[in-house]
Amino acid sequence: MQLTARHQEYWRKNLRITAFLLGIWFFVTFVLVYFARELTFSFFGWPFSFWVAAQGALVVYCLIIWFYARYMNNLDIEYGVAEGEE
Repeated sequence: MQLTARHQEYWRKNLRITAFLLGIWFFVTFVLVYFARELTFSFFGWPFSFWVAAQGALVVYCLIIWFYARYMNNLDIEYGVAEGEE
């Protein structure tokens, strides 16, 4: 099956947003938590490194999921491939 230019553009946008959000996930999961050990200030009564690992990362993950779903719904509507309620 040959993809049209419109399909390729849709797929390119999908891959671009996926790569961007995976970059954020990688940064929060590995880079930020690794360097947070050196940040010794208190954040809401807890050490910042604990807060980043236990709470902050989960908040960022939920925001990534919310943003991806919203973005893809808008992209589906833009390209006419949205699932309609029947």
